[in-house]
Amino acid sequence: MRRNATLDALRGYALVCIMLNHIPAGWARQFTLTNFAIYDAAELFVLLSGFLVGLVWVKVEAQSGRRAAQWRFLRRAGQVWLALVAGGVALALTSRGLFALDLGHTAIWSEYARWIVELPLAYVTALAVMWMQPNLLDVLALYVVLLAAAPAVVPLLLRWPLAFAAGSVALWMVAGPLNALLPNQREGNGLLFNPFAWQMLFFSGVAMGAFRHRFMPILRRHAGVLTTLAAGVTLYSLGMAVLWRFGPEGKRLADAMWHAVGVVDKWSLDLVRYTAIMAASWLVAVPLAPLMAWIAASAPGRALATIGRGGLVSFIACVLLSVVGDALGSNLGGAGTAHRAAVDLWVIAALWLVAEVWLNRRRGPVARACDRLPQATVGTVRKHSFQNGLK
Repeated sequence: MRRNATLDALRGYALVCIMLNHIPAGWARQFTLTNFAIYDAAELFVLLSGFLVGLVWVKVEAQSGRRAAQWRFLRRAGQVWLALVAGGVALALTSRGLFALDLGHTAIWSEYARWIVELPLAYVTALAVMWMQPNLLDVLALYVVLLAAAPAVVPLLLRWPLAFAAGSVALWMVAGPLNALLPNQREGNGLLFNPFAWQMLFFSGVAMGAFRHRFMPILRRHAGVLTTLAAGVTLYSLGMAVLWRFGPEGKRLADAMWHAVGVVDKWSLDLVRYTAIMAASWLVAVPLAPLMAWIAASAPGRALATIGRGGLVSFIACVLLSVVGDALGSNLGGAGTAHRAAVDLWVIAALWLVAEVWLNRRRGPVARACDRLPQATVGTVRKHSFQNGLK
C-alpha cells in the first residue's frame, strides 16, 4: 500500500508532542498541540491509528479475504502487547540508570526503577497481564485492547455501520462503570485510558479509513456547511486553550467557555474533546489538505513522517527519550531557555535517528543510494544491481 506522507507526518507530530509534553522542564512543550486545542496528542494518535486500521483492513480483505485481515490484526495486537512489556522493562531500566547517575526525574513513577531490580519477575508479570500500565505507556495498553477487539468487531462495523455507531455510543455512555470492573493497580481499578470510552474514537477512525470513498463524495456536497461548523468548533477549542493567557479579560472569557461545556475529562474521552478532534480532522482532510501536503513535503515534514513510519519502535523511543529529556532538563540548576531548548532539540533529533535507523535496517547500500538519485535513474541502477547479484 502506498504511504500517505501527510498521515505519516501527523503520526510523527503526535509522537513528538507526547514526548515533549512529558518533559516538565522543557521549552518546546509550549508549542505542542495541547496548548492550542482542548484535545491533545493522545486523541490524534488513537484516531490516526484507527484510520490506518481501516485503510489496511479493507485492502487486505479485498486481496486475501476476511480471515487474512483478522489474523493480521490479531498478530498486530500481539506485537503491541510485546512492545508494552518490553517498553515497560526498558522504561524501568532507563529510570534505574538515571537514578544511578544522580539524575532525578519526575516524568514516571520512581518505584518502577526499584521494582525492576528488587522484584523483576513480579514487575514483568504485572506488565504481561496488564494489571499495571506504567505511565507514558498507558495509551499503548489501550491500543492492545482495541487491536485485540478489532478482528471480531471490525467485520460488524463494515456490515452494519449505523447499528455499530449506535452501539459504540451506547458503550461510551456506560464506560465508567464497565472500566471500574477491570482489575488494575490503580485506585478504583480500570485502565487510565478507559477502553470502553476510547473505542468510540478509535472505531470512528476505522470507519473513516474503511468508508472514505463512499462517504466523502456525499460529505463534499455539503463542504461549505461542514467547514463552517468545523471551524467554529475548532475556534471554540482554541479559545478554551489560549484565552486565559491574555490578561484578566481573556481569563474570564476562557472560564465562561469552560463553564458552558462543563467538566472536560480526558481519560473517559469527553464528548467535547471527541467533537473537537473530529472537527479538526475535517479541516485537515478537506480545506487544509493542500497546506498539509505542502508541510509533509517540507524537510521538517519529512522528518516527522520518518518518525511516524517508525511505528512501535518510535513510540517506545519517544517514551524513553521523555524520561531522559526530563532528567537532562531538570538537573542543571540555573539552566536557562537555551539549555532547555537544546535538550528538546536533542531528543527530537534522537527520536528521528532511531526511526531512520530502524526503517533502513534491512536496506542495502544500493537501495540507500537510490534514495539520493533522480527518480529517472533509479530503475537503471536497480536493474544493474540485480544483474550483478547485488542486494
